[in-house]
Amino acid sequence: MLQSLQRFHCSFMPTYVAALVISFTAPLTAAELYVGGATTSITPDQPVALSGQMRTRISQKPANECTATALAIESREGDKVIDQVILVSCDLVAIRDGVIEAVRERAKDRLPGFDINKLVLNATHTHTAPVMREGIYNLPSEGVMKPKEYVEFLADRVAEIAAEAWESRDTGSVAWGLGHAVVAQNRRVQYSNGTAAMYGKTNSQNFRAIEGYEDHEVNVLYFWDKNEKLIATAINVACPAQEVESGSAVNADFWHEVRKTLRAKYGEDLFVLGWTGAAGDQSPHLMYSKPAEERMRKLRGLTRLQELSRRIVSAWEEAYEGASKERHSDALLVHKVQMIELPERMVTETEATAIGKKVAELSKDPKNQRRTLWHQAAVDRFHRQQAGELNPYEMELHTIRLGDIAIATNDFELFTDFGIQMKGRSPALQTFIIQLAGPGTYVPTERAAKGGGYSAIVESNNVGAEGGQVLVEKTLKALNEIWDKK
Repeated sequence: MLQSLQRFHCSFMPTYVAALVISFTAPLTAAELYVGGATTSITPDQPVALSGQMRTRISQKPANECTATALAIESREGDKVIDQVILVSCDLVAIRDGVIEAVRERAKDRLPGFDINKLVLNATHTHTAPVMREGIYNLPSEGVMKPKEYVEFLADRVAEIAAEAWESRDTGSVAWGLGHAVVAQNRRVQYSNGTAAMYGKTNSQNFRAIEGYEDHEVNVLYFWDKNEKLIATAINVACPAQEVESGSAVNADFWHEVRKTLRAKYGEDLFVLGWTGAAGDQSPHLMYSKPAEERMRKLRGLTRLQELSRRIVSAWEEAYEGASKERHSDALLVHKVQMIELPERMVTETEATAIGKKVAELSKDPKNQRRTLWHQAAVDRFHRQQAGELNPYEMELHTIRLGDIAIATNDFELFTDFGIQMKGRSPALQTFIIQLAGPGTYVPTERAAKGGGYSAIVESNNVGAEGGQVLVEKTLKALNEIWDKK
């Protein structure tokens, strides 16, 4: 495990506290960029339940480390702070309710002059990281770290690296680049009868199409210190880290191999942030041509995780070749934070009745606890609807301008079509979409909802296709407001 935090140092610089939603009065002129970073292990040193499946899994010994990596960025004009952000990428399945609040509460006293609402967490969506919610799985009474205990452990460590990254910031430069890698495939299969299924068979005579678009862009940020040493990189891939999702050991999935490879080539102290793009209907699992793909992988002598890493690193280097020739030490940072409301997906009476029958049957066996609760949540939502108590879904939206690029966050496993809309209509040169900056449920397209199947049925969604489009419009509105300011 990482026994200590990795960081680079500089003297603490004065800052100022910005409002939660700032007024953008600063002109978009040359500014001075400050950057800092830190990383730590978030793997517990005792057995822990794993999140991401409907069955209970207990990890006795980790396969590799899950880590959290923080990147602090600040923009200044002389002594005046223009804006700031701390971005923390975590090898987790999601940022569950209460986690960001716990981190901010611990970090705020260590971050004088920093607007604590501009601390952002995202998950890489590994399905082999510790559980963070009580009562979801039927766990042993002893010998296993409880979810509440893990959240305390996690929040302490993430708050510490957020402070370390902030305190270490110093003048630096940034570049942005674009590469391509086939990491994800759309995992929803359409059939001749109009239905769809996640991970459906494609060797069936009823197979008609892969449902949606696949995003193979690899958007990358590179950061150098004042001595022109590469110190950090953020890699945006529209694919959740779930190749080994059914395993029973703590595992950071393909991001572990990516970090290991990049650090071996570009410095062991390189900070690597994994950002998952809009990929609710994407996955690294092979949907067709699997025998041919596996043959080539084995001929190359690679594991599946190493193969995925090879592709990401190749795209990273493809982008680096050009991006490193155009570095910016004066890239202006503008960071807008706002709470937005999205309509929740309504549960029909027919759906509620059918789901209620499933709950009654599943609840007979305690081993079905996770699945039973998943179905029951939709029934509970229906009852809130009937009582007139259904409220909009509230989400903290971060939209960021860094020079010519944009960053936008969301809470969800957002279907790729919504991310492509944001990219296609964005005013930025490049747009980085970071999903799973919150608790994460699927947001399907209208086409997917019609086809049904896991990820597009009402149990899978707090926010439906209508809410997904509202999210697109609100995100683009916020980005255009940043770009419109003179």
